[in-house]
Amino acid sequence: MAGYRKLGRTSSQRKALLRNQVTDLLYHGKIRTTEAKAKEIRKIAEGLIALGVREKDNFNEVTVTRTSKDGETIEKVVKKDTPSRLHARRQMRKVLYTRKEIPATLAGRKANTKTVDLTDKLFGELADKYAGRNGGYTRIVKIGPRKGDAAMEVLIELV
Repeated sequence: MAGYRKLGRTSSQRKALLRNQVTDLLYHGKIRTTEAKAKEIRKIAEGLIALGVREKDNFNEVTVTRTSKDGETIEKVVKKDTPSRLHARRQMRKVLYTRKEIPATLAGRKANTKTVDLTDKLFGELADKYAGRNGGYTRIVKIGPRKGDAAMEVLIELV
């Protein structure tokens, strides 16, 4: 018996599908999909959130001083990842795709898009939200059978 669902796809297609859906789940907070896909997405997403919670405070704050062209000294506080947090960040980037955020007012203009870093969202917003929780970061709610092929549709969302 296999340790995962094959979802009727080749390994590269399956990996791309799951990466895309996990990225969308973490970006939007909820997605609508089939039950089998949702159960696979849950495994990956909960692992990433747990990694973010575990490594959320593993950084050092370093003060960097620079001299500008005007001769002014500028001090800036920078978060420097510890090796374990850096490794966690790279593990997350292996799974997550980069997201482009397009503002509604200036849609259609390439210059106004901005890249959203989901690893920062995992270490910041989601890790703070789930810090006191021991797993169970997602919820699967059954919606009903899909009209075309009667596959059970579910809503998977972050708790």
